[in-house]
Amino acid sequence: MKTLATIFILFFCINTYSQTLQPGFNAGEYLAMLRISAYQVDAKFRGATPKETDYTRVYRSPEVGLHNKWDLWLNKEKNIMVVSIRGTTSDQDSWLENFYSAMIPATGTMKLSDSNTFNYKFAASPDAMIHAGWAIGAGSLAPGIVAHIKEYYDKGIRQVIIEGHSQGGALSFLITSYIHYLVADGKLPNDIVFKTYCSAAPKPGNLYYAYDFDYITRGGWAFTVVNALDWVPETPVSIQTTTDFNKINPFTAVPKMTKSQKWYVRLALKHIYNRLDKTTRKAQKKQQKYLGKLTYKQIRKYMPGLEKSKFSNSNNYVKAGIPVVLQPADDYYKLFPDSGNNIFRHHLFEPYYYLVMQIYK
Repeated sequence: MKTLATIFILFFCINTYSQTLQPGFNAGEYLAMLRISAYQVDAKFRGATPKETDYTRVYRSPEVGLHNKWDLWLNKEKNIMVVSIRGTTSDQDSWLENFYSAMIPATGTMKLSDSNTFNYKFAASPDAMIHAGWAIGAGSLAPGIVAHIKEYYDKGIRQVIIEGHSQGGALSFLITSYIHYLVADGKLPNDIVFKTYCSAAPKPGNLYYAYDFDYITRGGWAFTVVNALDWVPETPVSIQTTTDFNKINPFTAVPKMTKSQKWYVRLALKHIYNRLDKTTRKAQKKQQKYLGKLTYKQIRKYMPGLEKSKFSNSNNYVKAGIPVVLQPADDYYKLFPDSGNNIFRHHLFEPYYYLVMQIYK
């Protein structure tokens, strides 16, 4: 019995300590992800971000979709693999992916080419909506990422960090969601631990997508890291209409509430309400037209077989993930002044790396 007990304790300890990924924001872990992401860009964008890392790159994907690419890094001592998703490049199709910001349902089918149909589930709620351009990016990257997760699972890797900076951060949201539902549907092993760092990431979808993402990664397994001076996480533009609220809300009762008022009061209230409501609806339709239908036509030049998804009548973009706010102090402005013509001054790797080092020491 003592021998059996000893074996059980040893087995428990081995399994416990073999998992080095833990919930919660880990500054050192995030800095390692920044260094890994910086390997995907030219030196002028990397700045003074250090190159040293205790991970080894073992795979770099071909470019797919709209200039999307990802790297696979390994730390064999910690039994961790990293899926590092590249951000926006200088190529026009990469920028079109960002501009294609009409919303589509978070569950559905997308025909990427004549021979490639992507069946996806990024959220359980039928009210969840996501960014159309980044859905294309995620759909183009997902098969290769999933195949490599399976490959390295067979080699004993049970821990995965999904990370990206800028557009790579936006895609990290969607890839995390997609993989979660593959696990839930039994298409990936359920004993893999996933952790996500979305760095300098814009908003990936609407409120119901954000609710879903935060719920499936609850307990400290997904973070969105933001320099408080960076404008990119403030995008895409959010437009909230009365149809973006939950089913039970005061706006549905407006006609009933005003019915008991005198006719001229009722007329005035109805006029004011309609003016407010129509303004946001009109803005939403314009955004869908220019950043949906017209942008799709431009994207077709790069992906001729791409079919236009059915757009949702919403552009209510919100943030997702546990926020880690990097608040600049006086010393920061000496190195990165809040002025000048470089609109990406606060968005690149170096200011993020600097702030983490200053704040978390």
